[in-house]
Order: sequence, then structure tokens, then C-alpha cells
Amino acid sequence: MTDPDPCTQPPPDRAHVATEHRNPRSTALHTLPVAGLVRLINEEDASVAHALRRAEPALTRLITAAEPGFAAGGRLVYIGAGTSGRLGVLDASEAPPTFCVEPGRIVGIIAGGDAALRRSSEGMEDDRDGARAALTALGLNARDTVIGIAAGGTTPYVLGGLTIAKRPTAAPLTALIACAPMARPSGADHLIVLNTGPEVLTGSTRMKAGTATKLALNTISTTLMVRTGRVYQNLMVDLCATNDKLLDRAARVVSALTGLPRADALALLARAGRSVKTAVVMHRRSLSLADAEGRLAAAAGNLGCALDRD
Repeated sequence: MTDPDPCTQPPPDRAHVATEHRNPRSTALHTLPVAGLVRLINEEDASVAHALRRAEPALTRLITAAEPGFAAGGRLVYIGAGTSGRLGVLDASEAPPTFCVEPGRIVGIIAGGDAALRRSSEGMEDDRDGARAALTALGLNARDTVIGIAAGGTTPYVLGGLTIAKRPTAAPLTALIACAPMARPSGADHLIVLNTGPEVLTGSTRMKAGTATKLALNTISTTLMVRTGRVYQNLMVDLCATNDKLLDRAARVVSALTGLPRADALALLARAGRSVKTAVVMHRRSLSLADAEGRLAAAAGNLGCALDRD
């Protein structure tokens, strides 16, 4: 007797998942004029900020736990499928130009690989073992933090990935970000619930859930960057000035921290190899390029510490 075609098997019933519920405020969605649609969507989006506020204690606990490992050279790894995976890859890809973080320190893994960034690979999210190769290739260790992202909290690819990551020989810190109330899964040390409620368009978690997820990821990565010295005051002192926009921003940062006019800030940046931190230390401490770089190295790249050192 042959096994039944898996495609004919009923899928798991997810009717209990909050992100799949119908929103009572949008049951007449198809009848609304453009102005009504815009107003309703915006009103629902306003609830996202409240979801993040309620999640602040859980986010704080996760980031506090992740900080020592990340500061010691560990990595931040996101795992997701569909919109959740794309948001993880987005946050990971924005870290190098914003903070000059070393390649591979923040990693986004998406079900279906890079091709899924442009073309949906929804079927891949059902494979509980699907992230094994990507996670194994990373050679995870105890300094790393692996964060699964799943709006409804049920995605097999993500839950399986956390279990794979949590194997005893690696033991990184693990967490799950979900947008529906749920119990903490066994593979996650931390659970972040962003309770955004039912979507305007039932089940379309690219909307409120996606927005809340992006805000949470921004909060996690930016806080870790601030805490590890890649920000001074509220300025991007570690940005990579690789194009005109970023060079202009770098010059404005140097001007703000040195009082130099734009032309002089640009000239100083050129002498400093386009490094904002080096330029600032050179000017504020009247040092040569080599001495400024040495001072920063002694301060582990932390501009505040480098400026304060006697």
C-alpha cells in the first residue's frame, strides 16, 4: 500500500492563531472608498506602537542577555520565512553601511535562500529541517544570538531552526519574535510577543505584524550597536562613507563633533581615510593619523572612551 499523497493531507488548523482572526473593524473592507481605506489602515497601524510598548520588558531582557556575547565578537542571526525572513535580511543588510559592522556579524537566513527575497517561496517554510545547512555553515557558538521570526509563531522552518541552533555543542542564545500570544517554544530562551491583533486584511501579516517586526529588529540591532560603541551621542560615527550621501553625512557628523566648517571637515575626513572616528580624534586630541588610530584601538574602537582617555 502506497503512502497517501502529502499534498492531499489537510494542513494544520491555525484558526486559533490571533494573526489569522478576522478584524471586526474591517469586515466591510471591500465597500470602502479610498479615503475610508486609508483612514482604517492608518488607524489600525497606530496599534503597532502600543504592541512594541508592551513588549519593552521582553525586548530589554533579550538584548541584555545578547549584549555580552555580541560585544565579545558574537553574531546576531535572524531566521525567517516570507515577510519575516525578508525583514531579517533587510535589518542584517543595513547594518554594514550604517555601523561599519564587519561582514557576517549580523546574518539574515530566509527560507528559500536569496531568491526568496524577490520571488515567494512559501512552500519552503513548512520544512522544519530547512535551515540546517545554513545554520551548520555558520558554526554557531555560545557568543551568538539566533532570533527566529514568525508572525503567527507556528512556522516549522523557524521553530525547527531554533531547535537546530540550540544543539548542546553550540548553545547560542535563542529567541522567537511572534505577533500572536503563545507559549515559549522549547528551542527559544526568550519569547518576544508583539501582539498586533487581527490584520485589516485577514491573515496579511505583511501589514501590522510586519511593521511591528521591523520596529523590533531595528530596536535590537541598534541597541546592540549603541552598547558596543558604534554610536557617539546620537550620531553614526561608525558609518562607511562609500557614496556621496554617506560622505556628506560623515562630513556633517565631523562638523558637529569638531566645530569645523564643511570644507575643512571633508579635508580632515580625507586625511583620516574617511573614518569619522579617526577624524574626530585627530582634531579633538591634535593627533596624527597613526596616533589617532592607535588611541581608538586601545579604546576598542569606542569614540567616547578614546576621547576621554588621558
